[in-house]
Amino acid sequence: MKKIVLALCCIAWTSLSAQTKITLNTDLGKTQINKHIYGHFAEHLGRCIYDGLYVGENNTKVAHTRGIRNDIVQALKDLKVPNLRWPGGCFADAYQWKDGIGPKENRPSMINVWWGGVTEDNSFGTHEFLDLCEQIGAEPYLAGNVGSGTVQDLIDWVNYVNHPGGSPMSELRKKNGREKPWNVKMWGVGNEAWGCGGNMNAEYYSNIYKQYATFMTSWTNDAKLFRIASGATDDDYAWTETLMKNIPHNMLSGVALHHYSVIDWNKKGPSTQFSEAQYFKIMQEAWKMDELIVRHSTIMDKYDPEKKVALIVDEWGGWYEVEPGTNPGFLYQQNTMRDAMIAGMTLNIFNNHADRVRGANLAQMVNVLQAVILTEGEKMILTPTYHVMKMYNVHQDATLLPIQLETQNYKFEGKSIPAVSASASKNESGINISLTNIDYTKSHEVTISLRGENVSKVSGQILTSGSIQDYNTFEQPEKIKVKEFTGAKLNNGVLKLTIPAHSVIVLNVK
Repeated sequence: MKKIVLALCCIAWTSLSAQTKITLNTDLGKTQINKHIYGHFAEHLGRCIYDGLYVGENNTKVAHTRGIRNDIVQALKDLKVPNLRWPGGCFADAYQWKDGIGPKENRPSMINVWWGGVTEDNSFGTHEFLDLCEQIGAEPYLAGNVGSGTVQDLIDWVNYVNHPGGSPMSELRKKNGREKPWNVKMWGVGNEAWGCGGNMNAEYYSNIYKQYATFMTSWTNDAKLFRIASGATDDDYAWTETLMKNIPHNMLSGVALHHYSVIDWNKKGPSTQFSEAQYFKIMQEAWKMDELIVRHSTIMDKYDPEKKVALIVDEWGGWYEVEPGTNPGFLYQQNTMRDAMIAGMTLNIFNNHADRVRGANLAQMVNVLQAVILTEGEKMILTPTYHVMKMYNVHQDATLLPIQLETQNYKFEGKSIPAVSASASKNESGINISLTNIDYTKSHEVTISLRGENVSKVSGQILTSGSIQDYNTFEQPEKIKVKEFTGAKLNNGVLKLTIPAHSVIVLNVK
């Protein structure tokens, strides 16, 4: 039997039994699941911003508030989005924020060299983004331009959005119509510095980071900015080690990590008509998130045993070929039950590592990659990923509960990965248990032993569909939707249920 030790969980799996067995200690929780694990990402890429979140102030066909779609705002409020990262991504290190403020007719245009080579008019800038965050109730996470910007540019941006008044930048903000500061706390100091953010090595970036971080706030960080370093891609453990070793931790709130579930960067496969072989490979890549977090966390523990520096997985999700007939630079893909599996599994992993993972951002929010929302003109649909993230939002800021889990493997052509993943938490609403079965065709019987307190009521929700390739369309927007789950039976502190193939279930026990 193979065992993997997680932050507060000991999870084991075996192929000797078809049963999935979970032991849940309801009175031993200590670690809070930070709500920011459930963050999102909106980049100036394809139709994420323009013709997605933002339809323009003069639009007469789509209901909006100051150009931001009302239906999307309501959907995101229902999702309880805790934070939103913007403007990139690769776009962040080409973005000149001062071009996106002031009267729109005076804003210069720019070429988006990273994504499609389109011309942008900068009509969606700092004010519009922070307006969006206020409308949906999310904390803004601003990614600063380190690759092509200057230290002064970032200083000015911080002062523009945060200084109460009396400084040149705060007075400029007031002139542009915003009296009170937004008090933005989350700041990315560059993005993917090893690649599109400047093709730097870790030693060079560490010095650059220290320079920018020094001037963003006071020596003692009186403004309490949460400064996040551009972290590693996948298994570049040397990058994490260099940052943790070279950057003083009083200047470092978080270190980023990026990992996408992709078959092959040169041949990503279709988003809907995929084979089981392609599905299994994507599930392997999604499960790899657990190993990456464990190994990066081990390095961070070496330099930061008190876990003061957070691991922020600020880009994750599935990445496939674009939909046929769409712009290759726009990264528009459909969202099937396979994406629901990625979301459920990944969020369980994040929850179980909540001692170190204290923020994450799904890529991306609307019309790009593993989006939670797709739009077509006046129409809007919610994807399977949206539904999973809404089901799981019961875990936000709840107390992580330690579990022991044994599950059968999902096997394909001699390879195997755990079929069922799980995480659990406790809050004022009771005990919340999330289960994801990634098995392609096989349902699993699940037995959950609850230890620590008496429980008498169970309710649940399920997301499933007849085929793993199923997805919502603008013609059938509710082909996949959350339904009540009544199949869990509770008797003397033991829950029993069957989770269908490619399904997500969230239970509440009181």
